[in-house]
Amino acid sequence: MRILYLIPARKGSKGLPGKNTKLLGDKPLIEYSIDFALNNLKNDDVLCISTNDEAVITIAESKGITIPFIRPDELANDNASSHDVIIHAINQYEKLNQTFDAVLLLQPTSPFRIQDDFTNLIKEYSVDTDMVVSVKLAKENPYFTLFEENSEGFLNKSKIGNYERRQDCPEVYAFNGSMYLINIESIKKSRIAALKYIKKIIMPEERSVDIDTLADWTLAEFYLKNENS
Repeated sequence: MRILYLIPARKGSKGLPGKNTKLLGDKPLIEYSIDFALNNLKNDDVLCISTNDEAVITIAESKGITIPFIRPDELANDNASSHDVIIHAINQYEKLNQTFDAVLLLQPTSPFRIQDDFTNLIKEYSVDTDMVVSVKLAKENPYFTLFEENSEGFLNKSKIGNYERRQDCPEVYAFNGSMYLINIESIKKSRIAALKYIKKIIMPEERSVDIDTLADWTLAEFYLKNENS
């Protein structure tokens, strides 16, 4: 299986400006994802960093990574979706007569992956799977703690079930943003939200930090400090 490792890192985050190149511990945030990819590339796999950020390009080039294209402005704003970024990258490589079986989306805002996570991800993948995604156990549960407002302004449980204790409810999962291993043919046909044949690997809370705000960053620093202590 030939994999396109794709790290999306646009410039201009509003929640935490410059987060991709901000030092987390002793290295820039994006370097955690770059190092993870470099440690797992095999055979003719390719690492692509889709960015319009000169600081990111400098970091990548310092690690011997060639940036094959600059992400266009229309894919570097708040309205650009991950699907559009993935398809753009696939198309750029196909112009160079390079094709892949799967794309592994590694969001730089989720730095705490370990080798076992990757191994489990690969084990779950098969040609009849649209995507294998990393998840965490969700604290909120639609049978118990999640509600939707009806037309009369009253709250109803998001999912109906006769459960009186949370521990009796079915387990539910939340994408943790860390890894998405996606079948190339599937992503060409459907957007990520429309994929049907999805498998999961579970990552613990301490490896499921998705950094978007200063509070997230502070939590990441806490977990990193405890890991290294």
